[in-house]
Amino acid sequence: MLAAVLMLAACADDPAIPDATRTAPPAPAEIPGFGPAAEIARDIDVPWGLAFLPDGAALVAERDTGRILRIEPGRTPEEVYRVPGVAARGEGGLLGLAVSPRYPDDGYVYAYLTTADDNRIVRFRLDGPADPIFTGIANASFHNGGRLAFGPDGLLYVGTGDAGEPDLAQDPASPNGKILRLTPDGAPAPGNPTPGSPVYSRGHRNVQGLAWDSTGRLFAAEFGQNRYDEINLITPGADYGWPEVEGAGGSADGYTDPLLTWTTDEASPSGIAIADQTLYAAALRGERLWTATLTGATLTDDRAVLDGTYGRLRTVTLAPDGALWLTTSNTDGRGDVRSGDDRILRFPAQ
Repeated sequence: MLAAVLMLAACADDPAIPDATRTAPPAPAEIPGFGPAAEIARDIDVPWGLAFLPDGAALVAERDTGRILRIEPGRTPEEVYRVPGVAARGEGGLLGLAVSPRYPDDGYVYAYLTTADDNRIVRFRLDGPADPIFTGIANASFHNGGRLAFGPDGLLYVGTGDAGEPDLAQDPASPNGKILRLTPDGAPAPGNPTPGSPVYSRGHRNVQGLAWDSTGRLFAAEFGQNRYDEINLITPGADYGWPEVEGAGGSADGYTDPLLTWTTDEASPSGIAIADQTLYAAALRGERLWTATLTGATLTDDRAVLDGTYGRLRTVTLAPDGALWLTTSNTDGRGDVRSGDDRILRFPAQ
């Protein structure tokens, strides 16, 4: 899986958009440790962010429409909010979602979206207006990042992209090409590596996956350009090398090497999740779900499941009841659209 590959003319996550075709979905395959898939919802328009409410229902963001749907087993998806100001183009639109860890008290939902002017984070209650809490993240047709997640410390973590300007990833004054760490109000979090700065780590090309293990360590998935995609263990203040380094080999120059790499045709990883000692990574271009075993500070025994079963995979999330939820992304303009796409799948814990 780590063999060298030919250089590609375009970015791994920026291939030419193919003509859409419609085919029947193949028979389901299983994920070790989880039961067979149940289709929770279908015909969703480019699902991206997915976050759970305290009652176990999921909120799912549609990238191009700006809609947020409430989805739960056995019920028809219900539109519960429409985020204003979404300017969907290329990879941009309504992207990540996060539910406040204090939701029973404050009722807040957070969204990362592309507007005509920037990428930004807004906060809202499902019956109220959307208020910007962090603005000025450069946008582009590609490399918008977009993942949001609250950490075990109660702070908001944000994965951003370089917006097609690689040097921004090394610019300490830019929020692009970074992982940001914010208070729930959108201010730079106390204890960040540089006081008063939202930057938690830098040197990232396009971060779309964030997850923590049981000890509180943060892991991130990152799109490569035309050689290697990465899974990184995030250390506060560390530099992960982009655009000077893609994949491993930068430690001699002070950059932090990834724990695991795949060639870009095998992965293009978006969302990640961690259950027990296993990391799961949803692959877009690779059209599979990667699994890898966490052992100390290493990731080993990486294997692919659901290879081609559902097409492009965007988000994988562990539900409060221990089930693994997975979203497809075949209607994003780059996949073969299958009957029922896009769909939300649930794999129950065994």
